[in-house]
Parts: sequence; structure tokens; C-alpha cells
Amino acid sequence: MAKKRIGVENTLSDIAQTLKNQGHDVVNLDENNAADCDYCVVSGQNKHLFEVSQRANMAGVINADGMTADDVLNSIDHSF
Repeated sequence: MAKKRIGVENTLSDIAQTLKNQGHDVVNLDENNAADCDYCVVSGQNKHLFEVSQRANMAGVINADGMTADDVLNSIDHSF
């Protein structure tokens, strides 16, 4: 598994911790760093942050609404 830089919305601390535990470089996602991330993980609650993430990183936005931390990890590990 290659280490990835992943921006995670601040309300998703359990997901952020799981990704860190698996060796990923996890940062608090905001408008200023979305473009620097391989993936952006959002809750779907903050529509503005979701839209910014989509524009900055079209292929790597994961809406974690209804997903467990393991679901998100699997999505990242098994993506193209």
C-alpha cells in the first residue's frame, strides 16, 4: 500500500485516526489544502467544503456519509 496524503473533514476524527494508523499522511481538510491531497474525505454536511474538494481533486473525493472508517479505508486502498 502506498502512503497517500488524505485531507479529512474535522468532524470525522474516527476516520482520520484509522487512516493515520494505516500509515497515511492525514491533514485537516480545508479550502487551502484540498488540491494538495490525494483524497479528500468529507461528511457531506458541509456543502461548501464538498464542492471545494470536488473542484480541487475531481477523482479523489469520498463522501463518508453512512460509511464506517473501514469502508473509507477500503475505498482508498482499492481505488485506481
